Amino acid sequence: MSDIVVGLDIGTSSIRTAIGEISESNDIEIIGLAKVPSAGLRNGVIVNIEAAQGAIRQAIEIAEQEAGVDVSSCYTAIGGSQIEGINSKGVVGVSSKGNTPKEITQNDINRVIESANAVQIPMDREMLHVIPQDFIVDGIRSKEPVHMMGVRLEGEVHVITASKTTIQNVRSCIERAGYEIERVMLKTLSAVKAVAHDDELELGSILIDLGAGSTDVLVLINGAPVCTLSIMAGGNLVTSDISIVKGIPISAAERIKLESGCCWLPFLTEPKEVVIPGVGGRPPELTTQVELCNIIQPRMEEIFMMVKRAIVHKSDLRQLSGNIILTGGGAQMEGVVELAQQIFGTTAVRLGIPEKLGGDEDKYRTPEYATVIGLLQEQKAASSDNGRGRALKKTDKAKGESFFAKIAKIKKAFF
Repeated sequence: MSDIVVGLDIGTSSIRTAIGEISESNDIEIIGLAKVPSAGLRNGVIVNIEAAQGAIRQAIEIAEQEAGVDVSSCYTAIGGSQIEGINSKGVVGVSSKGNTPKEITQNDINRVIESANAVQIPMDREMLHVIPQDFIVDGIRSKEPVHMMGVRLEGEVHVITASKTTIQNVRSCIERAGYEIERVMLKTLSAVKAVAHDDELELGSILIDLGAGSTDVLVLINGAPVCTLSIMAGGNLVTSDISIVKGIPISAAERIKLESGCCWLPFLTEPKEVVIPGVGGRPPELTTQVELCNIIQPRMEEIFMMVKRAIVHKSDLRQLSGNIILTGGGAQMEGVVELAQQIFGTTAVRLGIPEKLGGDEDKYRTPEYATVIGLLQEQKAASSDNGRGRALKKTDKAKGESFFAKIAKIKKAFF
């Protein structure tokens, strides 16, 4: 029987579920998808357990019905202000006698990562990921130092932590909905798994997840994350601006944004009328897509400028050789790529589209499904590492972490 993998993306505006089937050839085929409106969340944080668990149960049940399977557990991801990322270094001696060089083993790699991992973490935070960035053997940098000869081994890692309260609330919601949670991942890390190419990771790229409540960013250099950050501004601010300027409810403003929103004025060469619904007996009125763009574009510019300033302030990325990859629901707005190109001063901007995995491709091959598809791919990698199925076994916990295949063995030793 093929293995079943389940991803659950709990977003501020929507909850998305994907169910995949792993074939004997170790390929994933999407067999179930669901997207339902979120409940009980504010800016990506659960504020009402009962409401959130109901929406989670609904999303998983719809996906189960489409897939024709019953699942018991899932992978999920979190982001927003509750996430922090820091870079750390560790040093160990390889040679036990004097300065005689010795061959570096996997055990030495594990020891140096453990040394780099010994950072002070507040008691209210939990470690999500420890991702090796680079190794240095007697002053020589190497991605794979095993079998090299050396005396001193240094390791550089990126440590990602999250609020314990946030993780416990997510876990509580999923368990109350009747499912187990196997792993909690960083949302942008999961999205990278689904949409980034190997050359983009090596050259230096930026993934920007444009969510409703926050905009999450992951900066990658030489194949590993070097900066994790979140801006507490997202698509909900755009909706709020439309609501205030036009004097309409948030629900109506959100619908207008999704159906007629554009954030790049040069795209609107032909006039297009948009109906603004009446409120409290007031008759509907007409506006234009250009007028809407004059509301939307300044706010989107502000969000991108906030991201740009934060990246310059917090990361070591001085030259973008790869791409800026846009994911999340906000990345589906017309003109978002062109606006990002202008703000960041580069044409190397693209949408993050998951690869073809069978099933209803038109539905999931969009930027908003990047995180949940990445969760499936990460779960498949962990399932392969352990040689067993995942989602159908309640007592079966994931023990491996495989963000990049070349460091899977390292991560498995620590998680």
